[in-house]
Amino acid sequence: MSSAAAPPGPSAESPPALVARGVGLSFAGLRALDGLDFQIPAGGTSAVIGPNGAGKTTLFNCVSGLYRYEGDLVLHGRSLGRLRPHQRARLGVARTFQTPALLDSESALRNVALGAVAHSRVGVLHSMLATPVRRREERETLERAFAVLQRFGIAGLAGRPVQGLAHGDRRRVEVARALMSSPSLLMLDEPAAGLGAEEAQDLLREVEAHAGADTTVLLVEHDVALVMSVARRVVVLDSGRLLAVGTPDEVRADPRVVEAYLGADDAEEPAPERLHAVGEEQA
Repeated sequence: MSSAAAPPGPSAESPPALVARGVGLSFAGLRALDGLDFQIPAGGTSAVIGPNGAGKTTLFNCVSGLYRYEGDLVLHGRSLGRLRPHQRARLGVARTFQTPALLDSESALRNVALGAVAHSRVGVLHSMLATPVRRREERETLERAFAVLQRFGIAGLAGRPVQGLAHGDRRRVEVARALMSSPSLLMLDEPAAGLGAEEAQDLLREVEAHAGADTTVLLVEHDVALVMSVARRVVVLDSGRLLAVGTPDEVRADPRVVEAYLGADDAEEPAPERLHAVGEEQA
Protein backbone atom coordinates (compact mmCIF):
# COMPACT_ATOMS: atom_id res chain seq x y z
CA MET A 1 0.00 0.00 0.00
CA SER A 2 1.43 3.40 -0.86
CA SER A 3 2.02 5.98 1.80
CA ALA A 4 -0.41 8.31 0.01
CA ALA A 5 -3.29 6.14 1.21
CA ALA A 6 -2.80 7.09 4.87
CA PRO A 7 -4.50 10.24 6.18
CA PRO A 8 -2.28 13.21 7.04
CA GLY A 9 -1.01 13.44 10.59
CA PRO A 10 -2.53 15.86 13.13
CA SER A 11 -1.05 19.23 13.82
CA ALA A 12 1.85 19.09 16.25
CA GLU A 13 0.33 22.08 18.05
CA SER A 14 -2.96 20.33 18.86
CA PRO A 15 -3.20 19.02 22.44
CA PRO A 16 -3.65 15.24 22.57
CA ALA A 17 -7.02 13.64 23.17
CA LEU A 18 -5.68 10.79 25.30
CA VAL A 19 -2.42 10.47 27.21
CA ALA A 20 -1.18 7.28 28.89
CA ARG A 21 1.43 7.73 31.61
CA GLY A 22 3.00 4.59 33.00
CA VAL A 23 -0.21 2.56 32.61
CA GLY A 24 0.20 -0.93 34.03
CA LEU A 25 -1.99 -3.83 35.09
CA SER A 26 -1.39 -7.34 36.44
CA PHE A 27 -3.67 -10.36 36.67
CA ALA A 28 -2.60 -12.95 39.28
CA GLY A 29 1.03 -11.98 38.80
CA LEU A 30 0.82 -11.89 35.01
CA ARG A 31 1.76 -8.51 33.57
CA ALA A 32 -1.03 -7.60 31.14
CA LEU A 33 0.09 -3.99 30.61
CA ASP A 34 3.54 -2.77 31.52
CA GLY A 35 4.28 0.94 31.89
CA LEU A 36 2.60 2.25 28.75
CA ASP A 37 3.42 5.82 27.73
CA PHE A 38 1.87 7.27 24.58
CA GLN A 39 -0.37 10.02 23.23
CA ILE A 40 -3.37 9.86 20.89
CA PRO A 41 -3.88 13.03 18.85
CA ALA A 42 -7.23 14.77 18.94
CA GLY A 43 -9.55 14.24 15.99
CA GLY A 44 -9.63 11.67 13.22
CA THR A 45 -8.82 8.00 13.66
CA SER A 46 -5.93 6.35 15.49
CA ALA A 47 -5.38 2.67 16.22
CA VAL A 48 -3.94 0.12 18.64
CA ILE A 49 -2.55 -3.03 17.03
CA GLY A 50 -0.57 -6.05 18.14
CA PRO A 51 -0.56 -9.86 18.15
CA ASN A 52 -3.20 -11.80 20.07
CA GLY A 53 -2.71 -11.33 23.80
CA ALA A 54 -0.84 -8.04 23.36
CA GLY A 55 -3.16 -6.17 25.75
CA LYS A 56 -5.26 -4.19 23.28
CA THR A 57 -8.71 -4.90 24.74
CA THR A 58 -7.24 -4.72 28.25
CA LEU A 59 -6.14 -1.16 27.46
CA PHE A 60 -9.65 -0.30 26.28
CA ASN A 61 -11.07 -1.74 29.51
CA CYS A 62 -8.74 0.52 31.48
CA VAL A 63 -9.75 3.63 29.54
CA SER A 64 -13.46 2.89 29.96
CA GLY A 65 -13.02 2.21 33.68
CA LEU A 66 -13.73 -1.53 33.77
CA TYR A 67 -10.28 -2.25 35.23
CA ARG A 68 -8.27 -0.45 37.88
CA TYR A 69 -4.73 0.25 36.74
CA GLU A 70 -1.41 1.75 37.70
CA GLY A 71 -0.28 5.08 36.30
CA ASP A 72 -2.66 7.56 34.75
CA LEU A 73 -4.89 8.04 31.74
CA VAL A 74 -5.71 11.63 30.84
CA LEU A 75 -8.59 12.61 28.55
CA HIS A 76 -8.39 16.14 27.17
CA GLY A 77 -6.32 17.25 30.13
CA ARG A 78 -8.39 15.55 32.84
CA SER A 79 -7.21 12.49 34.74
CA LEU A 80 -9.59 9.54 34.57
CA GLY A 81 -8.01 7.69 37.48
CA ARG A 82 -10.66 8.23 40.14
CA LEU A 83 -13.69 8.14 37.86
CA ARG A 84 -16.13 5.25 37.57
CA PRO A 85 -17.29 3.98 34.16
CA HIS A 86 -20.49 6.08 34.13
CA GLN A 87 -18.51 9.19 35.06
CA ARG A 88 -16.09 8.55 32.21
CA ALA A 89 -19.05 8.13 29.89
CA ARG A 90 -20.31 11.56 30.97
CA LEU A 91 -16.87 12.97 30.12
CA GLY A 92 -17.19 11.61 26.61
CA VAL A 93 -15.79 8.05 26.65
CA ALA A 94 -17.83 5.62 24.53
CA ARG A 95 -16.96 2.20 23.15
CA THR A 96 -18.03 -0.90 21.30
CA PHE A 97 -16.98 -4.49 21.99
CA GLN A 98 -15.46 -7.37 20.00
CA THR A 99 -18.88 -9.03 19.99
CA PRO A 100 -21.71 -6.49 19.61
CA ALA A 101 -23.17 -5.98 23.10
CA LEU A 102 -26.81 -5.35 22.24
CA LEU A 103 -30.18 -6.10 23.81
CA ASP A 104 -31.28 -8.78 21.37
CA SER A 105 -34.99 -8.66 22.16
CA GLU A 106 -35.16 -4.88 21.72
CA SER A 107 -35.47 -3.04 18.43
CA ALA A 108 -32.57 -1.38 16.68
CA LEU A 109 -34.13 1.99 17.53
CA ARG A 110 -34.36 1.22 21.26
CA ASN A 111 -30.79 -0.10 21.31
CA VAL A 112 -29.46 3.07 19.73
CA ALA A 113 -31.53 5.25 22.08
CA LEU A 114 -29.82 3.61 25.06
CA GLY A 115 -26.64 5.41 24.04
CA ALA A 116 -28.10 8.67 25.33
CA VAL A 117 -28.55 7.41 28.91
CA ALA A 118 -25.21 8.71 30.16
CA HIS A 119 -26.20 12.26 29.18
CA SER A 120 -29.83 12.16 30.25
CA ARG A 121 -31.10 15.38 31.78
CA VAL A 122 -33.90 13.56 33.61
CA GLY A 123 -33.44 12.98 37.33
CA VAL A 124 -34.06 9.72 39.17
CA LEU A 125 -37.63 10.58 40.17
CA HIS A 126 -38.63 11.57 36.63
CA SER A 127 -37.02 8.43 35.20
CA MET A 128 -39.13 6.23 37.52
CA LEU A 129 -42.41 8.01 36.80
CA ALA A 130 -44.20 8.74 33.53
CA THR A 131 -43.88 12.49 34.04
CA PRO A 132 -44.26 14.99 31.18
CA VAL A 133 -40.52 15.69 31.40
CA ARG A 134 -39.75 11.98 31.09
CA ARG A 135 -42.12 11.50 28.15
CA ARG A 136 -40.74 14.53 26.32
CA GLU A 137 -37.13 13.42 26.71
CA GLU A 138 -37.94 9.88 25.62
CA ARG A 139 -39.62 11.22 22.48
CA GLU A 140 -36.66 13.47 21.73
CA THR A 141 -34.20 10.63 22.31
CA LEU A 142 -36.07 8.29 19.96
CA GLU A 143 -36.14 11.01 17.30
CA ARG A 144 -32.37 11.48 17.63
CA ALA A 145 -31.82 7.72 17.52
CA PHE A 146 -33.84 7.43 14.32
CA ALA A 147 -31.82 10.25 12.77
CA VAL A 148 -28.58 8.41 13.59
CA LEU A 149 -29.95 5.22 12.02
CA GLN A 150 -30.85 7.25 8.94
CA ARG A 151 -27.29 8.58 8.66
CA PHE A 152 -26.01 4.99 8.80
CA GLY A 153 -28.46 3.98 6.10
CA ILE A 154 -30.35 1.46 8.26
CA ALA A 155 -33.44 3.43 9.27
CA GLY A 156 -35.51 0.66 7.69
CA LEU A 157 -34.35 -1.65 10.48
CA ALA A 158 -35.47 0.68 13.28
CA GLY A 159 -38.39 -1.45 14.43
CA ARG A 160 -36.74 -4.86 14.04
CA PRO A 161 -35.27 -6.78 17.01
CA VAL A 162 -31.50 -6.78 16.66
CA GLN A 163 -31.24 -10.54 17.20
CA GLY A 164 -32.48 -11.08 13.66
CA LEU A 165 -30.16 -8.59 11.97
CA ALA A 166 -27.16 -9.44 9.81
CA HIS A 167 -23.76 -9.16 11.49
CA GLY A 168 -22.78 -5.99 9.62
CA ASP A 169 -26.05 -4.29 10.59
CA ARG A 170 -25.57 -5.30 14.23
CA ARG A 171 -22.15 -3.64 14.08
CA ARG A 172 -23.72 -0.47 12.69
CA VAL A 173 -26.39 -0.45 15.41
CA GLU A 174 -23.74 -0.74 18.14
CA VAL A 175 -21.61 2.04 16.64
CA ALA A 176 -24.71 4.22 16.23
CA ARG A 177 -25.54 3.66 19.90
CA ALA A 178 -22.04 4.76 20.92
CA LEU A 179 -22.35 7.90 18.81
CA MET A 180 -25.65 8.84 20.50
CA SER A 181 -23.69 10.24 23.45
CA SER A 182 -21.69 12.57 21.16
CA PRO A 183 -18.43 11.17 22.58
CA SER A 184 -15.11 12.95 22.57
CA LEU A 185 -13.37 9.54 22.49
CA LEU A 186 -15.00 6.69 20.57
CA MET A 187 -13.23 3.34 21.07
CA LEU A 188 -14.06 0.61 18.55
CA ASP A 189 -12.91 -2.88 19.52
CA GLU A 190 -12.34 -4.89 16.32
CA PRO A 191 -15.16 -3.23 14.34
CA ALA A 192 -14.12 -5.09 11.18
CA ALA A 193 -14.41 -8.57 12.74
CA GLY A 194 -16.69 -10.72 10.61
CA LEU A 195 -16.94 -8.10 7.86
CA GLY A 196 -15.55 -8.19 4.36
CA ALA A 197 -12.80 -5.73 3.44
CA GLU A 198 -15.13 -3.40 1.53
CA GLU A 199 -17.81 -3.57 4.22
CA ALA A 200 -15.23 -2.74 6.91
CA GLN A 201 -13.94 0.25 4.93
CA ASP A 202 -17.50 1.49 4.45
CA LEU A 203 -18.25 1.20 8.16
CA LEU A 204 -15.17 3.19 9.18
CA ARG A 205 -15.94 5.86 6.58
CA GLU A 206 -19.44 6.15 8.01
CA VAL A 207 -18.04 6.43 11.55
CA GLU A 208 -15.68 9.26 10.63
CA ALA A 209 -18.41 11.03 8.66
CA HIS A 210 -20.89 10.96 11.55
CA ALA A 211 -18.53 11.28 14.51
CA GLY A 212 -17.74 14.95 13.87
CA ALA A 213 -14.58 17.00 14.23
CA ASP A 214 -14.72 16.92 18.04
CA THR A 215 -14.62 13.12 18.26
CA THR A 216 -11.41 11.10 18.32
CA VAL A 217 -11.85 7.52 17.06
CA LEU A 218 -9.53 4.86 18.50
CA LEU A 219 -9.53 1.39 16.94
CA VAL A 220 -8.36 -1.96 18.17
CA GLU A 221 -7.98 -3.92 14.97
CA HIS A 222 -6.21 -7.03 13.64
CA ASP A 223 -6.54 -5.99 10.00
CA VAL A 224 -3.26 -4.11 9.64
CA ALA A 225 -3.96 -3.13 6.04
CA LEU A 226 -7.21 -1.50 7.15
CA VAL A 227 -5.46 0.30 10.02
CA MET A 228 -2.73 1.66 7.78
CA SER A 229 -5.32 3.08 5.40
CA VAL A 230 -7.29 5.04 7.99
CA ALA A 231 -5.11 5.80 11.04
CA ARG A 232 -3.24 8.96 11.87
CA ARG A 233 -1.34 7.47 14.79
CA VAL A 234 -0.68 3.79 15.42
CA VAL A 235 0.20 2.31 18.83
CA VAL A 236 1.76 -1.15 18.67
CA LEU A 237 1.62 -3.44 21.72
CA ASP A 238 3.37 -6.76 22.26
CA SER A 239 2.88 -8.83 25.43
CA GLY A 240 1.57 -5.79 27.29
CA ARG A 241 4.53 -3.57 26.40
CA LEU A 242 4.69 -0.60 24.07
CA LEU A 243 6.57 -1.77 20.99
CA ALA A 244 6.21 1.29 18.79
CA VAL A 245 4.11 4.39 18.24
CA GLY A 246 4.02 6.68 15.24
CA THR A 247 2.46 7.37 11.88
CA PRO A 248 1.51 4.40 9.68
CA ASP A 249 4.67 4.86 7.59
CA GLU A 250 6.87 4.97 10.70
CA VAL A 251 5.27 1.85 12.15
CA ARG A 252 5.46 -0.07 8.86
CA ALA A 253 9.18 0.65 8.66
CA ASP A 254 9.97 -0.24 12.29
CA PRO A 255 11.98 -3.52 12.43
CA ARG A 256 10.57 -4.32 15.88
CA VAL A 257 7.02 -4.27 14.52
CA VAL A 258 7.96 -6.44 11.56
CA GLU A 259 9.69 -8.95 13.85
CA ALA A 260 6.77 -9.09 16.29
CA TYR A 261 4.31 -9.85 13.49
CA LEU A 262 6.52 -12.03 11.31
CA GLY A 263 8.98 -13.64 13.71
CA ALA A 264 11.87 -13.18 11.30
CA ASP A 265 14.06 -10.43 9.87
CA ASP A 266 15.15 -12.15 6.66
CA ALA A 267 11.84 -12.19 4.82
CA GLU A 268 12.14 -12.26 1.05
CA GLU A 269 9.39 -9.68 0.61
CA PRO A 270 9.92 -6.07 1.76
CA ALA A 271 8.68 -5.47 5.29
CA PRO A 272 5.73 -3.17 4.44
CA GLU A 273 4.28 -5.68 1.98
CA ARG A 274 4.72 -8.60 4.40
CA LEU A 275 3.14 -6.62 7.24
CA HIS A 276 0.23 -5.74 4.95
CA ALA A 277 -0.26 -9.41 4.10
CA VAL A 278 -0.13 -10.52 7.74
CA GLY A 279 -2.85 -8.01 8.55
CA GLU A 280 -5.11 -9.68 6.00
CA GLU A 281 -4.36 -13.16 7.39
CA GLN A 282 -5.18 -12.12 10.98
CA ALA A 283 -8.47 -10.37 10.16
